[in-house]
Amino acid sequence: MKTCFAILSLGAVLCVWSSVACAQRAVFLLRHADRLDDSEDTPLSKAGEARAQLLARLLKDVGITTIYTSQWQRTIKTAEPLASALKIKPISIASADHEGLFKRIRTENRNDIVLIVGHDRSVPQLLRMFGHTEAITIAPTEYDNLFVLVPKDTGVPTVLHMRY
Repeated sequence: MKTCFAILSLGAVLCVWSSVACAQRAVFLLRHADRLDDSEDTPLSKAGEARAQLLARLLKDVGITTIYTSQWQRTIKTAEPLASALKIKPISIASADHEGLFKRIRTENRNDIVLIVGHDRSVPQLLRMFGHTEAITIAPTEYDNLFVLVPKDTGVPTVLHMRY
């Protein structure tokens, strides 16, 4: 409960603060929830389904207006509980199109609070594209990373790394 309150409070503060600092309000980035197996388009495991529900409870009040996933069902199913609660239709972008996703967010979602449900390789790459300078590695067995990125028009963005 303390973690939930901390994330919600932090998200609210960042969203209000960032709207003054620059046009892009905030970007939440995370890897999909726990996989069932190693197949290419694996569904979520029971633990992954529970994690997706937890994510929906944690982020439902932070003001997310746009959700992006890849084409794979593990990202779609991770976003589904939150998207349903917020009545948002997630936008699916090919998992390899990091550049296209980045450009789309910076042009079409400049005033939004965005959630990106990606993969262990795409999340660190997108963080770098937004200007985060620290190296981020997500291990194949890690599903609990949550990054809150507040872009700036100039300079390095503010990035918070949490676990859920």
